[in-house]
Amino acid sequence: MVSGFSGLPGGVAVSHLSVYDWPAEAGSGDGLCGGTPHMHLTCSEGYVVTGGRGAVQTLTTSGYEVTPLAAGTVAWFTPGTIHRLVNEGDLRITVLMQNSGLPEAGDAVLTLPPQYLTDPETYAAATVIPADAPEAEQERVARARRDLALEGYRALRSAEGPEALAAFHRAAAALVRPRLGEWRERWERGARAAAAATGSQLDRLEKGDFSHLADAAVRAEQPSAYGKFGMCGRLDVYDVYKGA
Repeated sequence: MVSGFSGLPGGVAVSHLSVYDWPAEAGSGDGLCGGTPHMHLTCSEGYVVTGGRGAVQTLTTSGYEVTPLAAGTVAWFTPGTIHRLVNEGDLRITVLMQNSGLPEAGDAVLTLPPQYLTDPETYAAATVIPADAPEAEQERVARARRDLALEGYRALRSAEGPEALAAFHRAAAALVRPRLGEWRERWERGARAAAAATGSQLDRLEKGDFSHLADAAVRAEQPSAYGKFGMCGRLDVYDVYKGA
């Protein structure tokens, strides 16, 4: 099916994250410093903590948990996990994302209040950071959407019974549905192709064919963007998606 794959191992994405040190605004949260609570629909996420300290708060159908983070911690979680990073002192993380290309194509939904989750246009108006705006305006939008997401997150955490979380899941799935065709194409060219390449290599080796070893290559990348305003903090991002 596929004999080679040129992206990062396993078709993952990587970025360096400096978690926001912005305290939550009064009325929207608990005053803790940190990022924007959100959920991924198809991608697991991993943290390799490289410095500082903090925690990741998570909310699933199993309940609310807090996982401490310090230099050397490796933590990860699966799709459907609402997560919020809390910065307790210069928290820095190397982030690994499953299915390189899908997170970049919108595989995340912020925990905005329900009235902002009704359709893609309404959601985008509350969440998109204008790429051509001055940095101060980008920061204002990033902080505003973070605090708006904290408002919805607080409601989900305080809700009794499973109905509120199920409603958020339903709204999130409806929001991303128009993008699923594009996501499938990216997955087929990325993570699926990476796994298929291993299968092809195993098949060849079983037949005594080691010709793929002659195609060995080395690649290196510097960040394609520095200090980008992300959901959880300032990001140094790498253009490692090879499916386009």
